[in-house]
Amino acid sequence: MGKSTVLALRAVLAMGLAGSLFVQVWMVPLLSIDLEESGAPSGPRTALLVIVVLGIVSVQVTLGCVWRLLTMVRRGTVFSHAAFRFVDVIFGAIVAASLLMFGIAVILAPGETAPGVVLLICGASLMIAGTALIVRVLRILLAQAVAREAEAAFLRTELDEVI
Repeated sequence: MGKSTVLALRAVLAMGLAGSLFVQVWMVPLLSIDLEESGAPSGPRTALLVIVVLGIVSVQVTLGCVWRLLTMVRRGTVFSHAAFRFVDVIFGAIVAASLLMFGIAVILAPGETAPGVVLLICGASLMIAGTALIVRVLRILLAQAVAREAEAAFLRTELDEVI
């Protein structure tokens, strides 16, 4: 991977982290105030705010793990067992985000929210779960690449001994 690609991806990750921090610090309190002023019941309001904060945390965890994987790519060590830990954390964060999105649908369903909106939120939850499955497939491909790398190293060692 070229240096410009790594630099561009790091810039995108940094902007994503900065944006998520902005949302946590400024937008979530404003959302809380808006929900309170609208007269939303305390229980669902608190649950919604907790879900939003946890969703943002899941995005931040994913960004951090991608940053670490990018560092491993730059160093040429991504095809190692150490990369699995970061991929597994990314998978878990995406699954958590999917469940949190479904939680929003559960909170909104009994209220006055239109059924179509609840259905759209459930669809978004399903799409996020699909992204987790894509990450799982990519993990399997990484495992195959690590196995091939180990096999190639073993064969190189045997060839060196023969020569």
